[in-house]
Amino acid sequence: MTDEEIAAGRAGAELQGARPKGRKINSWLKLGLEFGPVVAFFVAFGRLKDATITVGGTEYGGFILATAGFIVLMVICTGILWRLTGRLAPMQVATLVLVVVFGGLSVWLNDERFFKMKPTMIYILFAAILGFGLMRGKSYLALVMEEVMPLTPAGWLILTRRLALFFLALAIANEAIWRTMSDQAWVNFKTFGLTLAMFGFFMAQGKLMQQHALPQEDDPS
Repeated sequence: MTDEEIAAGRAGAELQGARPKGRKINSWLKLGLEFGPVVAFFVAFGRLKDATITVGGTEYGGFILATAGFIVLMVICTGILWRLTGRLAPMQVATLVLVVVFGGLSVWLNDERFFKMKPTMIYILFAAILGFGLMRGKSYLALVMEEVMPLTPAGWLILTRRLALFFLALAIANEAIWRTMSDQAWVNFKTFGLTLAMFGFFMAQGKLMQQHALPQEDDPS
C-alpha cells in the first residue's frame, strides 16, 4: 500500500485544522480493515489459482475469482472504515476507485491484465499529485501526514520529492514483474513486496526526520 491513502509549513497546518477530523478507532481494527482485503486476496489466490468456474458460458480462472472477491471485500472494508471514522483520506478514495475500475474491467472482460496494472496506475497517480504540489513549491504530503510526523517545511519538501520518485520506481517495478513473471510471483509482490518496500522507505528516512523534526513544545505543566 499507501495513505500515502497532501501544503508545506504553516499553511499546511491551517488547512489540516480546517478539515473535519475523523473519529479515532482501535489501531488493530484500522490495520485489519486497510490490509485485510490484500491478505484475503493472497489466501484466495493460493486456494483458487488452479480452479475454474463457468458462468454464462464463460470460463473464469482462479485469478479472476480472487479479484472479484477482493473488489467486494475492499468496498465493504472501506465502507466500514468510513462509517467508523467519519472520513476517508484522499489516497484511500483514489485507491478504492481504481480497484473497482481496473478490477471490474478484469472481471467483466475476463482479462487479468487490468487488475495487474492497477498498482501502476495508483503509484503514477500519487507521484503525479505529489509532483504537481512540488512544482507549486508545496508538499501535499504534509496535509495527510503532518500530525504523524511534524517536520519543517524544508523537510516536507525533501520527503515529498523522495516519495514521488519512490512511487515512480514502484510503478516501474510492478510493470516489470507482472509482464515478465508468473501470477504467483506478482501476487507475492503485491501482498508482501509493496508493503515491505513502503516500510523500508520510511525507515530509511530516519536521518531526514531527525534533522528536520520540529522542536517539541514545552509542557505548560
